[in-house]
Amino acid sequence: MDLRGSIVEQEGGILPHPAGEMPMLDRRSFMGSAAAASLAAPAAAQALASVPLPAPALHDSRPDAYWAALRKQFLIPADVVNLNVGTVGSSPRPVLKAIFDGFETTEQMTQAGSEDYPIWGYGSWDEYRKPFAGFMGAKVEQMAILRNCTEANSYVANGFDMKPGDEVLISDEEHGSGEMPWMLRQRRYGVAVKKFAMPKPPKDAADILNRINDAITPRTRIIFVSHISTATGVILPAKEIAALARSKGIISAFDGAHAPGMIKVDLNDIGCDLYTGSMHKWLFATKGTGFLYLRDRGVMDRVWNTIATGGYDDPARMADRYMQIGSSCIPTLMGLNAAVEFAKGIGMDRIEARNRSLADYIHAEMMKRGAESWTSPDPALRGGIATVNVPPVQRMELQDWLWTNHKVRVRGGNPSKLRLATAYFLSKADIDRFLDLFDAFRRMKGIA
Repeated sequence: MDLRGSIVEQEGGILPHPAGEMPMLDRRSFMGSAAAASLAAPAAAQALASVPLPAPALHDSRPDAYWAALRKQFLIPADVVNLNVGTVGSSPRPVLKAIFDGFETTEQMTQAGSEDYPIWGYGSWDEYRKPFAGFMGAKVEQMAILRNCTEANSYVANGFDMKPGDEVLISDEEHGSGEMPWMLRQRRYGVAVKKFAMPKPPKDAADILNRINDAITPRTRIIFVSHISTATGVILPAKEIAALARSKGIISAFDGAHAPGMIKVDLNDIGCDLYTGSMHKWLFATKGTGFLYLRDRGVMDRVWNTIATGGYDDPARMADRYMQIGSSCIPTLMGLNAAVEFAKGIGMDRIEARNRSLADYIHAEMMKRGAESWTSPDPALRGGIATVNVPPVQRMELQDWLWTNHKVRVRGGNPSKLRLATAYFLSKADIDRFLDLFDAFRRMKGIA
């Protein structure tokens, strides 16, 4: 379906009941409401597709108009500024339509075969794996679609045979879902978790590689680090880290939760052994989609399944055997396919450049305001996240004030770190609004 063309304005949406005012329905009212909802659902799903995508040529002639048109694909209200897709993105209309249509179709229970049902976790589902694998520079047999990055990281941490005292090397900037599976294994089985300190900020790739190399010992079995740091947004030199690990006979594994949809990724070019991630952040896919990439059969033969059902032990299934997780939800995969098509329709080169240019702008403006940069000065290590430290501003106080009073979302770390995620649908005016509010907050607090 070609959704390109002129921009069509539309109003509407789903308005929640005010807190504490959920209506009481008798049985007749409930049945009537349910019937109305069933009739309205297809129309609501159709309405999601009624804002066509801008023609690609618009970007070359009027780039601001192009990105403003794409903004209309998202249900985020016009007065909301979301500088935190690093936690969770908002699925655009084509993705939501694919999900809703998927439910409408699969729940009819009219699948062709007598053993066909609207679930995944028992089949190979190549029609959903293949598009995403290709988008990530991988082959279908290397890609397992799971439910989130935490699940995939647990497969990595639980999967390898390791003896007490064997070491996994991680950074001090790993997300809890990357660090905690290893900490659990340390507590339960005596595997040693060793950390190296990430520079804040790293001046170049060598600044990171030297710290990793210095931390490797004869007992290092796995290097597990983020491709893009959740703490600072720094893009680690994944290809060089993978090569360093390989030169020493060490497994390389990356937590890529922030990478899909923020930057262009070619997993087979990186050359790592394992790679995990989520699609609900920068790719704006369905919540409840994650993945595990395994380079080849030699790696797969060393990774035990964490969740097991029929087919987990069939090596011929390659990465598919890690998808055998039991009943799950096919419409989420339909939404994933739509998210991949949506990103490809824009172009990852264009998306990456836009993400980075917005991050560079907000970073430069925060530097003018006296912030301390945790964002690398090396362009190769910068993406769609700018991270700054702004003492004595208290991050949580600012964060709550911005959202409660002004509908601006940010995230960071205590006491004073701000992680500002600049997704391509934002405008310079959105960023300027945040900057003006940041200045107003400091004035309100008497901070020079």
